[in-house]
Amino acid sequence: MATRKVAAIVGGTGFLGRHVVRRLAEDGYVVRVAARRADRAASLRPLGDVGQIVPLRASILEEESLIPVVEGAHVIVNLVGILAERGRATFQAVHVEGAGRIARLAASAGVERMVHVSAIGASPDSPSAYGRSKAAGEVAVLRNMPEATIVRPSILFGAEDRFTNLFATLARYSPILPVYGAATRIQPVYVCDVAEGIRRILATGGHAGEIYEFGGPAVWTMEGIARWVMATIGRRRPVFRVPDLLARWQAMWLEHLPGRLLTRDQLAMLSVDNVIAEGTRGLSLLGIEALPVELIAPSYLQRYKAI
Repeated sequence: MATRKVAAIVGGTGFLGRHVVRRLAEDGYVVRVAARRADRAASLRPLGDVGQIVPLRASILEEESLIPVVEGAHVIVNLVGILAERGRATFQAVHVEGAGRIARLAASAGVERMVHVSAIGASPDSPSAYGRSKAAGEVAVLRNMPEATIVRPSILFGAEDRFTNLFATLARYSPILPVYGAATRIQPVYVCDVAEGIRRILATGGHAGEIYEFGGPAVWTMEGIARWVMATIGRRRPVFRVPDLLARWQAMWLEHLPGRLLTRDQLAMLSVDNVIAEGTRGLSLLGIEALPVELIAPSYLQRYKAI
């Protein structure tokens, strides 16, 4: 009897992770889902057959907890990322040291293929600590496992996103619609397209050391997508382009509150465009035609419509 291949997904309980878990289970892998909270990983069991989804309690900050995750795995996907620092979970600890740790352990364990999910805007020259740490994390991954593939998605959208749903919630309950970084250009990409791209990279091989940037078919501004969401749900609110000075003042206070709804580093991220670079590898190279926001989002935004 042939032994089933094992896929390890670190950070598999998040928005993108659930879709990656489903696709790798469909490909016949036994899928180890590593997360800080094993109960959240256990909730993914229905995505596969009985015993196919294996939840494991592990932290990217704790090397000993990662060893049983990578041992015996054939492929590994690192999806761990944070938008704001909290306690031990700093950008340096998670995006750089943690990513390098997974790659080193995977290489030592003989893992055949690794996909490391970074972000568009990862650069040592980024104005945000987030962007700089993502770039340093890519270096750490490829230094420890040169065969790894880097995937940089733009902003993800989908039924459970915190992007289009956030604008819809504000349009439903707030008398105005505040937009930060209103003129910043973005290229929203459907979460299922990103998951499928990761699946195909792992399935086809031959992507050692390559960097992919995944974006949707259209470039929007933050204000443009906010206005489109309002029109889609039939809500009318004045759009308030939050001035930089006011935004920084708000972030100074909000970043110290639970949940960290807005930080100064996030504002720095919004100061630069989030679009794929010309000439980079993308979804089309993998045979995927990226689906537009206008085709997917209206179905799940229906619940925000006025009765």
